Amino acid sequence: MRKTYDFAAGKKNPYANRLKKQVTIRLEEGTIAYFKDLADEVGIPYQTLINLYLRDCAAKSRRLAMEWVHEN
Repeated sequence: MRKTYDFAAGKKNPYANRLKKQVTIRLEEGTIAYFKDLADEVGIPYQTLINLYLRDCAAKSRRLAMEWVHEN
């Protein structure tokens, strides 16, 4: 290993905008269990499966049908 490296001729990563970003998200235990079980069935990590699902929802512009009920 060298003591120093010269990065003067280095190039910016062309895929940097495609990299994943770490976030913290709070999910219910049942939701996590569902994706973990499904991930075991298909043989991929559950976080990857959640990412694929969310990416598909975003690509298809899916919207959750929600109705807020005000209780008095």
